[in-house]
Amino acid sequence: MKQIIIVLALLITSVGFSQDSKKAEALLNEVYDKVSAYDNISIDFKYVLENTSENINQETRGDVIMQGDKYLLNILGVTRMFDGEKLYSISPEDEEVTISSDNSDDENTITPSKMMSFYKDGYAYEMDIIQNVKGRKIQFVKLNPIDTNSEIKEVLLGIDAKTKHIYRLIEIGKNGTKTILTVNSFKTNEPISKTLFTFDKNKYKNYYINKLD
Repeated sequence: MKQIIIVLALLITSVGFSQDSKKAEALLNEVYDKVSAYDNISIDFKYVLENTSENINQETRGDVIMQGDKYLLNILGVTRMFDGEKLYSISPEDEEVTISSDNSDDENTITPSKMMSFYKDGYAYEMDIIQNVKGRKIQFVKLNPIDTNSEIKEVLLGIDAKTKHIYRLIEIGKNGTKTILTVNSFKTNEPISKTLFTFDKNKYKNYYINKLD
């Protein structure tokens, strides 16, 4: 779950002095400015985890709705909801709800609500290849961690040149693990319920409520 959230956060640095880095920075800032103007964003995605040496090949789908700092993420049968103050992790399989305080001030905690600004710190970047995906021009930007102790080797961020929306993210770890997140649909300013990010305990009367703080 933590790995998926980190990849989501990367989905949507400022270093480098080459012309190539400036182009990459300008493109990333254009993406940031555009998505920041939306009232809300709904993303349906496919997530793939690969590690050939460990014989791991896992594929799943998920979706997330974001509005400001609030978000509702569904992945691997678990719902994570942040209402602006509390984080609720809801597991129907375990019939358990875990409630914790917001820890977004912790720089090591990456959440979907940070995905629009995550690229601004900690990475050097450069323009990479352009791919034609079903008639769409996808420009990739390569992000390299500045921290030499980072577990991440590199990140490739694929941006639709026309819409300036993220299409694909590929994260390659130093341990050989590759995670690929592909956006199936990217919707903005959808009508959403005013109570979408409100936890209703009456819906979980038979659940164990685990308050961490």
